[in-house]
Amino acid sequence: MIGLIAVGILFYFNIRQDRFIEIPGHGTHCWQDENHNGKIDLNCSSEFLPCVNGNYRKETLSDVFLAIKWTTNSMYFLLAAILFMVLRDVFYMIRIRLLSDKKLSWKSSFQTIMLWEFASALSPGVMSGAAVAMFILHREKIPLGKSTTMVMVTAMLDNLFFTIMIPLVFMVYGPKALFPEETGLEHLFWTGYIIFMLVFLFFFVAVFLWPQLMPAVLSNLVRLPLIRRWQEKANKPAADIRVAAIEMRGFKLSTWLKLLGATFGSWTSRFLVINCLLAAFIKLELLQHVLILSKQFILWLFMRMSPTPGGSGVAEYIFGELLGPIGGSVILMLGLALVWRVISYYSYLIIGSLILPRWLKKEAYRNN
Repeated sequence: MIGLIAVGILFYFNIRQDRFIEIPGHGTHCWQDENHNGKIDLNCSSEFLPCVNGNYRKETLSDVFLAIKWTTNSMYFLLAAILFMVLRDVFYMIRIRLLSDKKLSWKSSFQTIMLWEFASALSPGVMSGAAVAMFILHREKIPLGKSTTMVMVTAMLDNLFFTIMIPLVFMVYGPKALFPEETGLEHLFWTGYIIFMLVFLFFFVAVFLWPQLMPAVLSNLVRLPLIRRWQEKANKPAADIRVAAIEMRGFKLSTWLKLLGATFGSWTSRFLVINCLLAAFIKLELLQHVLILSKQFILWLFMRMSPTPGGSGVAEYIFGELLGPIGGSVILMLGLALVWRVISYYSYLIIGSLILPRWLKKEAYRNN
C-alpha cells in the first residue's frame, strides 16, 4: 500500500505540474528573469506573471491529454509500445535463465526480473538495483557468489551493447545530428561513455581473464574498519564468485551468442517503445525512426548515470532536449514524455508493489 500510494503521489504531481509554452502575442503570461540568469525556465512558475497579450501560456499535462486527438493509428502504436515493453522483459527472463543454467523456472525468472525492475525504479540510475538483484537471486536458492557473478555478467553485457553501438551510431550521424546545440551535454556524455566502457572491461577481465579479481577486491574491501566484522562471512561468497566466473567462462559459444542476442533484443525493444509513442501522434519517416533510435543511446546513457531514483527528472529533461526537434509542440512532447514514463517506470513500481509482498511471504514459508 505504501508503494502504491507513493506511485499515486509521484504521478499526481507530474501531471499537475505547471509548464509554460511560448505563444508570441497570444499568451496569458509575460516572462521575468527572477533569478537573473538570463535563461527562460519554462517549468518555473515564479518567472511568469499574468499579463494581456503575453508571449507565454500556462498549461498542465492534464490539459495536453484532454486536447490530444486520439485516432485508430494512435491506439495501434500505443499497443505496440506496451508490446515492446513486455518483449523487453521476456528477453531479460531468457537471459537470467541462461545465466542460472536454467535453474530458475519461468515463474521465478518473471518474479526476479519484475522485482529487479522495481528495485531499479527506486534506486539511483547508476546503481540500477544491482545490490537488490543479488539478494533476490540468492533468495531463489542461487548461491550468493554466483548471484553476484550473474549480476556482474548482466552489467557486462549491457555495457558491451553501449560500447559497441555508440561508436557505430556516431559514425553514421555525427554529434551535430544527435546533440542539441549549446547544452554542454556532449562532453558529459563522452565522460559517461568512457566510464561505462571501463566498467565493461573490468567485468570482462573478472570473468574471462582473471577470475580471482573479484574475490581479491571483495577480500580487500572487508578489511576496512567499518565492515571488518564480516570478513570471515565473506570468504565463502568470494570463493563462490571465483567458481561461478570459471563456470561461466566455460559456457559454450552458442550460449554466449544467445546471451548477446537477448541483451541486444531487450535494449532494442526498450528503444522501440519511444519510437512507437512518437509515431502515435507525429507522422515520422523511416529515417526519422532511425535517428530517434540513435538518440536514445544518449538518453539511456544519461539515465544510467543519473543519481535520482530511476533517472527521474533526468529522463524527462533529456527526452525533451533530444527528441523535441523531431516534431510536435513542446507541450505535446512533455505529454509523451509522461506517457513513456508511465509505461517504462511507473508500471514497474505498481507491479513490484503487488509482487513483493507475495514473494516475501513465499520466501518466509520456504525458509520455515
